[in-house]
Amino acid sequence: MKAFVGSDHAGIDGRKTVAEVFRNRGWEVTEVGPSTTEEKADYPDIAHEVSVGVTTGLAEVGVLVCGTGQGMAMTANRYQGARAAVITDSFTAEMSRGHNNANIACFGERVIGTEKIKDLIAVFIDTPFEGGRHGTRVDKIDKIPS
Repeated sequence: MKAFVGSDHAGIDGRKTVAEVFRNRGWEVTEVGPSTTEEKADYPDIAHEVSVGVTTGLAEVGVLVCGTGQGMAMTANRYQGARAAVITDSFTAEMSRGHNNANIACFGERVIGTEKIKDLIAVFIDTPFEGGRHGTRVDKIDKIPS
């Protein structure tokens, strides 16, 4: 299994923590983003790179970490096939996977902190997509209205 994990300067600790969780589970991880908080990075640039990785099949899942998670999710969801969800608690982690088949988890390190991100990424990746009626709905997400 492969994951793309990215952050801007506001989410470096969260990114490194998430990457460690994936690696400890045997996943191959591609990290995207700055090495230090002094090295500024624009969140859309990071979100673009991770979204391309997920939507082209280079990775099964992506994770984006910034200050709030919102800008990352807005950028990622511009890609056909991306289903990015801002995760704030275990319920949103579970439902975004189980019902919405989210393939990119977005976290706000300044909102929930690194330890909470560590807990929530485990819920996210351990929750299977339920399919069924949810699959029909998810299929509608990728339809472009005419």
